[in-house]
Amino acid sequence: MLDFSLQTILPFFSSAAVVIIIMLIAEKYGTKTGGILGTLPSTIIIAYIFIALNKGNVFASNSVAVVPAEIGINLIFLFIFAVLVKKSIYNAFIASFVLWIILSFILWFIDLKNIYISVSIFFIMLVFSFFTLEKIIKIKSSGHKIVHYTFKKIALRGLLSGTIITITVLLSNVGEVISGIISVFPAIISSTMIISYYEHGPDFASGLAKSMIIGSCSVMSYAVSIHFLYPLYGIIIGSFIGFFVSLCVTLIILKLRKKLS
Repeated sequence: MLDFSLQTILPFFSSAAVVIIIMLIAEKYGTKTGGILGTLPSTIIIAYIFIALNKGNVFASNSVAVVPAEIGINLIFLFIFAVLVKKSIYNAFIASFVLWIILSFILWFIDLKNIYISVSIFFIMLVFSFFTLEKIIKIKSSGHKIVHYTFKKIALRGLLSGTIITITVLLSNVGEVISGIISVFPAIISSTMIISYYEHGPDFASGLAKSMIIGSCSVMSYAVSIHFLYPLYGIIIGSFIGFFVSLCVTLIILKLRKKLS
């Protein structure tokens, strides 16, 4: 087991650095590169490397089994936000977080560790949230806009991501499911929605939320990959293959983006 400093300091700064670097590259090279990077897994990679180092590959594999279902709950978070943000961003966040807490508690209570059930929950949430926004509520996708990240915004995201990942690693000492749930806590999603809302308005924020729902397939595919790969190939090879799988999924999403949204 890693000592306390390695469970806190290294995950905090490494995850914060990953998020900040991605944001800087996205800001410098525009929406096309930013869109690709934005749908790729970032903090989850750091979280599970440290969880595996701390508790072993099998524990990390078991812990990540709940992640697809929890990402599905994040999609409901985005769905509620997209529906309510045009009326009030405060009500949108309150309703989204309350529902997130309730649904996450249910996952923790039933101690979900079956990857197949977890993936099924994800796809049910994906189909429901996206097609309801697309076909029934008819949320429109906004045109490409570059979000200008100030030092304050970058530092805030780094702080959020670093804190969440540190908590995730520490909670690996408590249990597998709770660690998996917290690893995809919607902190980065929330900060993205806040920045988008205040820079470009509720229509842009709701359209971005719809796009992020589809983009979540990339992170989900990474979680499923390392669930099977960590016990077989270890942390390094498992992480690299998992990232390659998620990259392929992201590229497919980008190819289909015009048809889907």
